[in-house]
Amino acid sequence: MMPLLAIVVLAAGTYAFRLAGPVLQDRVEIPERLRRLLPVAAAVLLITLVVTAALTEGHGFAGWARPAGVLAAGVLAVRRAPFPVIVIAAAATTAVLRLCGIE
Repeated sequence: MMPLLAIVVLAAGTYAFRLAGPVLQDRVEIPERLRRLLPVAAAVLLITLVVTAALTEGHGFAGWARPAGVLAAGVLAVRRAPFPVIVIAAAATTAVLRLCGIE
């Protein structure tokens, strides 16, 4: 029962955040400097999550194969490759390195 309750609470909170933008648009004014910094902050947060997931497993280093796969995916993403190609290339890079004995 608890996981269902957590899902409902998170869904309601997400919906409330999405609804708050249009509802509070005329009541709250965000300074121009903050408007410019918010997209940068979101990008920094996303990058730190990717780096953490790519480099760590548990409390230690994940090995070299996973970061190499993420690097391959990043290069293809910058070159605007289709998403399925990015995912397959990242998985293939990681798999081949692990088959070669590089963890």
